[in-house]
Amino acid sequence: QLVESGGGLVQPGGSLRLSCTSSTFSLDSYHIGWFRQAPGRERETVARVSTTNGRTIYLDSVRDRFTISRDSARNTVYLQMDSLKPEDTALYYCAASTSIYFTSFMYRGLGTQVTVSS
Repeated sequence: QLVESGGGLVQPGGSLRLSCTSSTFSLDSYHIGWFRQAPGRERETVARVSTTNGRTIYLDSVRDRFTISRDSARNTVYLQMDSLKPEDTALYYCAASTSIYFTSFMYRGLGTQVTVSS
């Protein structure tokens, strides 16, 4: 019930904007997080946005480069990714949770591939 888009191939230093949306429920009702997983590596929680106060939380390695935001009118959460690095290459997916710690997912998408390479 969550659908991601916006991934692709980009050169180091480039930008991408990922989108996460649903046609079946309101994203405003949940904390929304972006996650990534690369082959052979553990899942990382890249960014989260709270449903209650709009608080945002970032992985240290992406802070100051990535921005998570909500567009309630479009029922979409974005992940703006700037100054991309090869180590950002991964499958990115979004999830909805009733906990800001994302101890469990109510919904998650299948993901969109981001590849950073020259």
